[in-house]
Amino acid sequence: MVLIRELTETIQPRPSLHSAIASQIGSMIVKGRLSEGSTLPNEMSLGAQFGVSRTALREAIKVLASKGLVEVRRKTGTRVNGHAQWNVLDPEILAWMFSGKDLPVGLPDLMEVRMLIEPAGAAMAANRATSEDVHRIRQGLLGMESTARVLPASVESDLRFHMAILGATHNAFMRPFGALIQVALGGSFRLTSSNPDLYRSTIPLHRKVFEAIETRKATKARAAMTALLTQTQCDIDDQLRKLSARKKKR
Repeated sequence: MVLIRELTETIQPRPSLHSAIASQIGSMIVKGRLSEGSTLPNEMSLGAQFGVSRTALREAIKVLASKGLVEVRRKTGTRVNGHAQWNVLDPEILAWMFSGKDLPVGLPDLMEVRMLIEPAGAAMAANRATSEDVHRIRQGLLGMESTARVLPASVESDLRFHMAILGATHNAFMRPFGALIQVALGGSFRLTSSNPDLYRSTIPLHRKVFEAIETRKATKARAAMTALLTQTQCDIDDQLRKLSARKKKR
């Protein structure tokens, strides 16, 4: 009954109620509050607690099933799937993983993926970027530099910078990884925002990436992006160590 109480406390009736229900249950699954193999309460119980029809509830379960989070079985009910079955590239799953005030779930994995994708993407952009692509990357960088002391605005420009580089690869499979970068930046920002100097120190590293792309130097672009992400990972690790130390003192 804990699941039912938590859901009814946070979900209020709205036009897209089934989306809200899916969001809350999905968030609990990806954060481990509903363990693999556990069974959700039946439709009658959940429907009664939410005050919604079985149709709305079924739509919510369909959403979760389409993302690989649950499996509907006729005789045993709706069971929570293991991580290997989740569509972790789904933007909503990524948003659920990184929502709330807790430490971002999956941030280390995301940083590893960024390290694999973005240096290669920067090299590709150096070889393929059009003048319009270079302009978009430059605008992202200038936005970061002009809002360096207003972190939320600077992070938005940071995202535009990285998305513009992925777009400049002109590879159909590269740009969708922007959703990964978006949530990774959000998770990194939550950890490092308590020390704005950490974030501002990465801006010169972003400029080196841009300059390498602008001058069509693919090897330097790859190296510059690698250096940028390595510094980001170091900053994250440093903040995690400080958080861990503070928790131990309590």
